Amino acid sequence: MAPIPVDRDALGMQRAFEEADAGAKEGGIPIGSALVQHDDSGDHLIASGRNLRIQKGSATLHGEICCLETAGRLKADVYRKCTIYTTLSPCIMCTGAILLYKIPRVVIGENVNFVGGEELLKKNGVEVVVLDDSRCKELMAKFIKEKPEEWNEDIGDE
Repeated sequence: MAPIPVDRDALGMQRAFEEADAGAKEGGIPIGSALVQHDDSGDHLIASGRNLRIQKGSATLHGEICCLETAGRLKADVYRKCTIYTTLSPCIMCTGAILLYKIPRVVIGENVNFVGGEELLKKNGVEVVVLDDSRCKELMAKFIKEKPEEWNEDIGDE
């Protein structure tokens, strides 16, 4: 995939943030994701999703996983033309899904509140862009402060 200029990331990151914000309003963990395909005709939102572990009582429905599930079955060549956007650095489970489908680019809203599998992504040739988005940092920090038990459960901590 040809390099994507950072100024083309607004669509995906805005949609990911909207998902995170909706999750927060539902009482869930405020992490959102979006999958955007890039081709000669432009950028196309394929799907978006949010962390629904609390809302659905799920063990695995993180934001990126929800986004991929919402996208449904896609041909391998589609993933290779995509960027996955996430409001927070992806955990190791979500990192694994990104690697499995060979998504070549990940744009992260923030990695101050949590650093996931970024180095593993980079070691496997994935382009990782961290935007240091203040909206994402504030939303996540507020959740962690208000609901530390739920946050620790989400990341597998005691």
